[in-house]
Amino acid sequence: PRLPSLTDRVRNGSGHGAGYVDWVTDVIDLDWVRSQFPAFAQSINDGQSFFDNAGGSFACRQTIDALTSYYTETKVQPYAVFASSKRAGEEMDRSRARWAEALGVASPEIVFGPSTSMNTFVLADSFGQILGPDDEVIVTNQDHEANTGVVRRMASRLGLTIHEWRMDPATGLLDIEEFEALITPRTRLVTVPHASNIVGQENDIARITKLAHAVGARVIVDGVSFAPYTIPDVAALDADVYLFSLYKTYSVHQGLMVIRNGLLDELPNQAHFFNAGSPDKRLNPAGPDHAQVAASGAVLDYVVDFHRAHGGASTDSLRIACANASALWRAHEDALSTQLLKEMSGSHAVRMIGPASVDAATGHRCPTIAFTTLMHEPSVVAQKLVERGVQTSSGHYYAVRVLNGVGIDPERGVVRLSFVHYTSQGDIDRALTALAQVLG
Repeated sequence: PRLPSLTDRVRNGSGHGAGYVDWVTDVIDLDWVRSQFPAFAQSINDGQSFFDNAGGSFACRQTIDALTSYYTETKVQPYAVFASSKRAGEEMDRSRARWAEALGVASPEIVFGPSTSMNTFVLADSFGQILGPDDEVIVTNQDHEANTGVVRRMASRLGLTIHEWRMDPATGLLDIEEFEALITPRTRLVTVPHASNIVGQENDIARITKLAHAVGARVIVDGVSFAPYTIPDVAALDADVYLFSLYKTYSVHQGLMVIRNGLLDELPNQAHFFNAGSPDKRLNPAGPDHAQVAASGAVLDYVVDFHRAHGGASTDSLRIACANASALWRAHEDALSTQLLKEMSGSHAVRMIGPASVDAATGHRCPTIAFTTLMHEPSVVAQKLVERGVQTSSGHYYAVRVLNGVGIDPERGVVRLSFVHYTSQGDIDRALTALAQVLG
């Protein structure tokens, strides 16, 4: 049967009422989606369900094809006048332009780097050259260490005042009223996750940014655990810096950093002196990985293909395609999340971190579900899940401060089930069955 129109599917699914799971099956053509990811056709994944997406997603066919093409046809230094070099440079420029359009920003605001961790390291070092001892920074204990650790070290080195916006130890959530109480006229820098890789809850970045900007502070947002589920409209969020990892968004192993609101011109050049005038090089001390930058935009071809395969118009802009695809991804993921969250929150054998609902009053929850086991070691539970075809893991996931903040021993860690829009109902059923067997 013909699928409903794109607009109707997004609108009608927002209520999450009775029969929602059945309805979602009609929202996304999962056979089409999974056909775009070659990993599902590999024998090593037969009888397996992938629940370690927060550590890195499968790459789509478009990404793999683009990377193969670059290495096969244009693996030369880019931007020379001979044909293969010229095309290599054009493909790199296309990726930058495409990502700018997807995120709602300008091409000069896009910076590629070897990883989000390295991007934040360089960024913090650059901020350290313009901040002084009278300045204050705000960090959270809900952040991945890559985002918070470098800023803390920079601030400590300079003698800055550090304020920690702390989670509720019971829920893992951040209360924005506490953030308002921490802001002063001396606040110059704020770091915050769009969503924690343990708690999963979306933070209200637009409101946080507005509050910070009111006192002249800059805002760094870690979007690594948000972007795989919703390609953000960074301009609408108004964050000064937005970072995420492309290898977690079906693409190559690179970090993407958006620098906005004139900040790039304020930060000291971190590259060779003769590259100071190049926006894409200014915060990249080494040369970029040409092949991966060139291939990074191919995932957006997948997004456009997805959009059109699900009723989107071929004349729609890339930003519209991203927004509509993200809405459908979220609808599908929410229906699946609801089932796992219900199982976890009703179990006496585990303590789940974060809200038990995708539609919590404080904001939407992403499909990253972490829990600690009360009777068994998390590592043992993870191993038993793997033996039952649930591909997952355990540990602290570089979120030691998060686990300490909710009273969980980081050495013991948590088990994490994370999934994305290519996850099927069958995958959820396998996970639920395995959890029941393992947890008793």
